[in-house]
Amino acid sequence: MLSSYRLTINYIKIMFLDLLTIPKDDPIAFTFFTGYMAMFAASIFFFFERGSVDGKWKLSLLVSGLITGIAAVHYYYMRDYYMATGENPTALRYIDWTLTVPLMCVEFYLLTKAAGATTNLLWKLIFASVLMLVAGYIGEAFTDGSTAHSVKWGVISTLGYVYILYTAWFGEVASLASNSGNDAVKKGVRTLAWFVLVGWAIYPIGYMCMPGGWLNTSLGWESSNVDLFYNIADAINKIGFGLVVYTIAVTSKKEA
Repeated sequence: MLSSYRLTINYIKIMFLDLLTIPKDDPIAFTFFTGYMAMFAASIFFFFERGSVDGKWKLSLLVSGLITGIAAVHYYYMRDYYMATGENPTALRYIDWTLTVPLMCVEFYLLTKAAGATTNLLWKLIFASVLMLVAGYIGEAFTDGSTAHSVKWGVISTLGYVYILYTAWFGEVASLASNSGNDAVKKGVRTLAWFVLVGWAIYPIGYMCMPGGWLNTSLGWESSNVDLFYNIADAINKIGFGLVVYTIAVTSKKEA
């Protein structure tokens, strides 16, 4: 326990020393720093709080901690990449998302498993998330600077997003939550659905800022805004998902 405490203190010292190297006039670099620091702190919180919730919620909190933990590691390296090159760390970004976004879909499955959610639902959500990410990566990493390329792959990516959105609001996830008999689960799943509707909608704004994107070509928004919107969206959604799961676990324990 003492060695873990010292390790945490040393890590915090390193993070604040890193802050001194961030240019004062670069908000994107600042969001990379705050991103990995916030994700790291959230991971510690979720892992430690696993001991205070009922057994049926421990796996959900473990997944929440993994989501923010994986993101924290990637944000550490994405920030270094951005600081060294001034370019968008697209490959690292999508590696992070390929690991964490399916895990966010796993949360829907775990929350509704007691109400009858099947692995078939889980795999459909994961497939939709992978489709969304693969199409987004092709649209962003292999752009030729044309709006047609951006729109084509953006539309394909949106198909995966719309499926997850529909499932969370009106489909199987929503139905299972409604029939779960647990008010905390009902409210929690609906809150997560709001995150998908509003929080995940921030990502397309960043996508449309890339070269060839509508906001880039029509309104002249700089491509550097891609990372700004992505960083803000990641912090809101990944930490937010975990906090909702934690709230469900704590509320369910009080009601029991």
